[in-house]
Amino acid sequence: MRTLPVVAFTVLAACGGKHPGSYETAKAGSDAASNPLVTEADALWEERVDVAKLEMALKKYEEAHTADPANRHALVRLTRGWYFYGDGHASDNDTKVERWGKAIEWGAKCLALNEEFANRVNSGEKEKDAVTVATKDDVPCLYWTASALGKWGKAQGLAKTLKHLPTVKAYMSKTEELDPQYYHYGPARYWGAYYAALPSFAGQDLDKSKQYFDAAIEGAPYYLPTQALRAEFWAIPAQDPKQFKADLEAVIAADANAKPEASVTPENTLEQKKAKDLLEKMSEFFDKKALAEMEEG
Repeated sequence: MRTLPVVAFTVLAACGGKHPGSYETAKAGSDAASNPLVTEADALWEERVDVAKLEMALKKYEEAHTADPANRHALVRLTRGWYFYGDGHASDNDTKVERWGKAIEWGAKCLALNEEFANRVNSGEKEKDAVTVATKDDVPCLYWTASALGKWGKAQGLAKTLKHLPTVKAYMSKTEELDPQYYHYGPARYWGAYYAALPSFAGQDLDKSKQYFDAAIEGAPYYLPTQALRAEFWAIPAQDPKQFKADLEAVIAADANAKPEASVTPENTLEQKKAKDLLEKMSEFFDKKALAEMEEG
């Protein structure tokens, strides 16, 4: 294996309020997705709905990264894969936090492929400010790191959520600027959840939330997690059980493989399972008056 010149800076531990992750710039190596390790990992990745296959894929991608630290494809898949491992294949909070933390760690390595970004953070600039130098090549790293960091914070409470929110917002805003349709209108989906999940004192805006969710669903109706998120994040605080039920029933009834070229059948399949669980708990989320009005209407 070739020796790579590396610039490393302070490791951010998952304690003391900081998020996990360390930044290293890898200046050599190919960015191809065609080496044998990556090819094997990609085949396993297609079956990521099976947790054992996902685990094997992550292992192969990590081996590919060890062999070639500058392989962007491997780093993007490691960031997204650990996010998915926590979001789709974990039920308890501690496991989710651990896996999203790993996604953040890989995301830091992925973002450090942009040497200017890494050097700015290395010099003391905050990530939310350094992200202004990100390019379209960095979009997958930005999106999946922001997604993991947002859920990692939310799973640990409001204080941690608000602490890391400026970074998450900056990453997602840059993603939206560079590629607003990335990952099936991911930025609009994020803002839909963002404006609904905010506490009222911090700027909750259910009208904006609904507009963003509607735009993401219109843009990529085959991606079922968006509609499920609208049910969970918008319909509950809006106390609209009719929309909640309609969204989840639509997700459950949909064809998970309606657009195979989008390669989101695993995400859709697991989202259908989550939607069934959420629908069964419907009475826990709405007051009796709202449920009664839905039945009458």
